[in-house]
Amino acid sequence: MYNINIICVGKLKEDYLRGACAEYSKRMQAFANLKVVEIDECRLSDKPSQKEINNALETEAKSILKYAGGFIVTMCIEGKQLTSPELSERLNDIAVAGTSEISFIIGSSFGLSDTIKSKSDMKLSMSKMTFPHQLARVMLLEQVYRAFMISSGKSYHK
Repeated sequence: MYNINIICVGKLKEDYLRGACAEYSKRMQAFANLKVVEIDECRLSDKPSQKEINNALETEAKSILKYAGGFIVTMCIEGKQLTSPELSERLNDIAVAGTSEISFIIGSSFGLSDTIKSKSDMKLSMSKMTFPHQLARVMLLEQVYRAFMISSGKSYHK
């Protein structure tokens, strides 16, 4: 069985997003042990300088690294875009290679530090489109669940 870690900077603020995450977390229990870790987002001034942003990202990186293990996937705009079947295949390949723990990392609205990105085994992008930052966790959970459903031959994907 997989051990999936979803490491997120920031907390979900909206009930409907928490509800969606709870639903996909429940569904995933058949396929994986899921752990969602929320890292505190660094507070920044109203108009932060690039230096202030970089310092915050490095502070967040220290917290993230305490929880990231196994195969590390950073969610970032410069990452590779995969179809759902390709993600399913990639997760299977990771397991066949002998790694059962996969850590997906979602940064703050300012992204992730280069320190975290350099430690990743894979950089993944959800889309070229812009989505609300809070929606990223729901989208990722849904896609990981979908990947497991594809692997098991279930009809959810259709």
